[in-house]
Amino acid sequence: MPDVPVTLTPKAPIENRERLTPQAARTAVRAAGVALLDERRQLTLAELAELADVPDSAVPTLAALAHEVRLEWCGDTVEVEGILSAKTGGCPEDCHFCSQSAKFESPVQAMPFLDTADVLAAARETAALGATEFCIVLAIRGPDERTMDRICELVPLVQQEVGLNVAVSAGIVTEAQAKRFAEVGVHRYNHNLETAESFFENVVTTHTWAERFDTCQLVRDQGMELCCGVLLGMGESVDQRIELIGQLRAVEPAEVPLNFLNPRPGTPFAGLPLTEPLEAIRWISLFRLGLPSVILRYAGGREVTLRELQALGLTSGINALIVGNYLTTLGRSPEEDLQMLSDLQMPIGALSKAI
Repeated sequence: MPDVPVTLTPKAPIENRERLTPQAARTAVRAAGVALLDERRQLTLAELAELADVPDSAVPTLAALAHEVRLEWCGDTVEVEGILSAKTGGCPEDCHFCSQSAKFESPVQAMPFLDTADVLAAARETAALGATEFCIVLAIRGPDERTMDRICELVPLVQQEVGLNVAVSAGIVTEAQAKRFAEVGVHRYNHNLETAESFFENVVTTHTWAERFDTCQLVRDQGMELCCGVLLGMGESVDQRIELIGQLRAVEPAEVPLNFLNPRPGTPFAGLPLTEPLEAIRWISLFRLGLPSVILRYAGGREVTLRELQALGLTSGINALIVGNYLTTLGRSPEEDLQMLSDLQMPIGALSKAI
């Protein structure tokens, strides 16, 4: 059963950084536009770090550039995805943000792998929304042989009976497991870096950042698209967020789900504050400017973080979204998201990373 979403959380402290003057901010944003739109080159991490320091008053200008970059590099199509927690809770890892860890006192209870009929029913519901991607997610460190067999049975079934692209998120994998997933037709494999390498030990202690990085590389080596997400708002610094963008570039993901921490009861991060809405818009924009060709997906935490600014996020560089509920938290109704896309006149369709 999903956790009750957090609604009352203290404001996040603002990192003590000197902001650019309005004139310097305009100069930096104009230079970024020339680089990305005229020269069609990636920004350096130093250029991104400068943009991170534009004043709050310049964030809408930054967002407008990010939207223009998204249209120029990726087109106007928005990809809609549904996700299913096919194996919930009881995870042996200690990711401090996650209510599915068996190491924390969490309301989320361990559940067995869903029946095939339940998975197919969820896939059909996802397809009925106009989605093109369906992600099967398991709360595990990595798949054992029995789990591999179940996933490899389900992927072609969903493709054949429902007609969706199928993504899988099943933790750390070996080369042989990645190869097997590719052979049964997994379209994308999701494995999040979550945060910068320099901050990772503050978030997880039961596995290393390098293990995640290695899995990401195995996925791409086997020809699957890599979905590699991030989670902002865990106490990382601005410099560490810029570091993370550089590390994402190194694994070359097709898709980057952008999550904002929604603190979960019973986890070590339960008392952390929500990211402020305008600050979230700043970082949506910066991830688009730093990763101009990726599918940048609205993911967990957007409802409680952005509140009334969710439409603005879609004009700040986002070109994909998860609709419906997340793994252990409630999203808003799919109809609201589809209406938002309609109001913004954004067509829905399948995407691949722009070349």
